[in-house]
This record gives sequence, C-alpha cells and structure tokens, in this order.
Amino acid sequence: MSYCSAIEFMPQERKALHKSYHDNYYGFPIHNDNELFCRLVLEINQAGLSWETILKKEATFRKAYDNFDIQTVAVYTEADRERLLADPGIIRNRLKVNAAIENAKTIIQLQKEYGSFEKWLELNHPKTIAEWVKLFKKTFKFTGGEIVNEFLMSIGYLNGAHDASCAVYKKILDADPLWNRK
Repeated sequence: MSYCSAIEFMPQERKALHKSYHDNYYGFPIHNDNELFCRLVLEINQAGLSWETILKKEATFRKAYDNFDIQTVAVYTEADRERLLADPGIIRNRLKVNAAIENAKTIIQLQKEYGSFEKWLELNHPKTIAEWVKLFKKTFKFTGGEIVNEFLMSIGYLNGAHDASCAVYKKILDADPLWNRK
C-alpha cells in the first residue's frame, strides 16, 4: 500500500501528522541548503525506526540542531555532541549524531566547490538509484540505499513519492521536480 493510500486508514491523530507531511512536504523540491540538510538528517535518523517517530520529533530535532543551520552544526564541539546524545527529544544514537556533524562539514565543502548543496545534487542528476547510493556512500556518512532513496524521493529527485491518482501529485508536478524534467 502506498503512503498516499495508507494515510486514509490511519487513526485521526496519526493521520493529521502524516497528512501534513504528505500534503505539504513529501516529494516537493527543496531549494534551501539548510532544509536539504534537515531532510538528510531526518532520513538518516529514521533508519531502523518509523517515519512517524521522526515526524513527532521534528520540532525538537530543529531545536537541538540549531534549525539545521549547516554552518553552525559543522562547528559543533564535543560538548555539543554530548548535549545531543543526552537530548530525549531526538534520536540519541552516536553514529547518527556524528553523521549529522560530519555531513554538515561535507556540505560546506560542496557549497565551496559547487555553490550550493542543491547545485551539487542538480549536477549529479539524473542517476539510477544504484548510482546515487554509490555517490552518497562515497560522499556522506550513514547513507545506505533506503536512506538515499527516501531522501531523493522526498526532495523531488526521484519519482514515487505520490501515486499518480493522489491529489498532491499534480501539485508536485506544478513544483517542477527534477525527476519530471526532460
């Protein structure tokens, strides 16, 4: 069952949480590097957990990671790492915390070389999912196949976020996702 269909069968509390993400964020292109970084960190943190857990914690993730300001996260100290590992509002996994900090540093390098994280992604588009996974594993920390697939789908680089029959699908097309460009 697709995400689009599954939401309709969820209890009201769960449905509201998922519907907001589904209708307003999932699959829409993101043009802000900090928000791209945010989505990458959230996808990494979802590994082994439900997306619902991440959606419930998004606000506390934003607070804990300085609203995903890449420049700020890239210079986090050991004290910041310990603060994050002690924060019950996020996923307290050392590998995931370290990945966020190291990936922020990597994005800064990509910004210097390509102008932005978004431009780096655009320059590498299109690729097969296998090619994307290989590139991400070479470039970033804690990025396996499912994380890369969901990250790219969630930001409009890969098709599949919405069923063609979903009401949001047309809005996605109007937002001009890279997967739909000729």
